[in-house]
Amino acid sequence: QVQLVESGGGSVQAGGSLRLSCAAYGDTYSIHYMGMAWFRQAPGKEREGVATIDSDGSTSYEDSVKGRFTISKNNAKNTLYLQMNSLEPEDTAMYYCAAGHLEGLGLQPLDYNYWGQGTQVTVSS
Repeated sequence: QVQLVESGGGSVQAGGSLRLSCAAYGDTYSIHYMGMAWFRQAPGKEREGVATIDSDGSTSYEDSVKGRFTISKNNAKNTLYLQMNSLEPEDTAMYYCAAGHLEGLGLQPLDYNYWGQGTQVTVSS
């Protein structure tokens, strides 16, 4: 079993930056071989994939965040990160960390087995 705990959310003005962290607990050895991702969900909208990283460190991003967000991980610390720059009001959402046994890179929620509780990001104009 794996538990994921997000932190780092908050309120910022448009153009600002935030860094989200996701700490993994439990069977952290298996985390190193899983794909991990960040998702977000705004009120009244479906959960959408934002960025993903596989066990080899390859990454993929949703089009609207390319060039602004960077996903990374530190296996020694069992922690996943999302650096978010040039934030826009449209980025306002609850952000979730996820881990799963999937082949390659994927941004579909059904591909992920473990989820954190979420951290709120609010961007004001």
